[in-house]
This record gives sequence, C-alpha cells and structure tokens, in this order.
Amino acid sequence: MVYSGKYKVTDEIPGVSVNIGKLVLSPTRTYAPIIIDVLKNLRSQIHGMVHCSGGAQTKVLHFVENLHIIKDNLFDIPPLFKLIQEESGTEWKEMYKVFNMGHRMELYLDEKNAQALIDISKSFGVDAKVVGRVEGSDKTEVTIKSDVGQFNY
Repeated sequence: MVYSGKYKVTDEIPGVSVNIGKLVLSPTRTYAPIIIDVLKNLRSQIHGMVHCSGGAQTKVLHFVENLHIIKDNLFDIPPLFKLIQEESGTEWKEMYKVFNMGHRMELYLDEKNAQALIDISKSFGVDAKVVGRVEGSDKTEVTIKSDVGQFNY
C-alpha cells in the first residue's frame, strides 16, 4: 500500500504542537514499567489485561463470555485518529474496531482498587482513569459511548 493523502510528514495541522510525522509516532509507548509495578502491588486484584492493538476497542471480546463491556468514559480521541478518520472517510464504528483511539491498555479490576492502579500509572507520568464497567449479560458484547456516537459490537 502507498499513502496518498494530502499531508506530508512535515506538515502541521492547526491546534497540534507537532508535525504530522511526529504525530504518527506519538501513540507509541511501552507500558512494561507500569505493568511491572501494577503486578507487584495489585496482581491478585487484576481480573484481566488487554493491550488494545490488533483488535482495538473490541479486542476484549476474544477473552470474555456472557459479559457486557461498557466503555462510556474513554479518553478524548487524539488528533491523529481524527485525522485518519477525516482523510480516509472510515466510519467511526470501524475506527474503534481497528485503532486503539488513544486508549491503549485496559486492566480489569474491582472499582475499589481502581484508584491504586491510577496512582501507579500517574507516578510514571501516564494518565489513567476508569473508562467503563463490566456487567453480566446473556451475550458477549462491547458498547462504546463517545462524542462521535454509540457503537455496539
């Protein structure tokens, strides 16, 4: 495949402090140091972890049964994914299926332990928050509620 969009890697877009090339590289991050600390302190409390690449926001569907994963407090969509959507014309529902949309790592644990996990992440300079919840269900599904719509998978 060859990129044929209107931007060059040195182009800038309004409201973004880096050029397109740096923007494309910006989602790259290793979570290993954070996860080591989380496992050291909260291992017995963790029910699951999903790195949201290669399946994005629907990847969790491969690991659960009869649960409804509701993600209704996701981080804002980063400029890179807005740009990809705008340039490609891809439907937002598909974007959440293909791209992490700025939400890269999920850890599943009881709400009472969430703040400890958030504190560990923030100690590494990485924002974290409760993005949703898990409910029992007679089927396996994910619901995304975002500024660009609600999507069910």
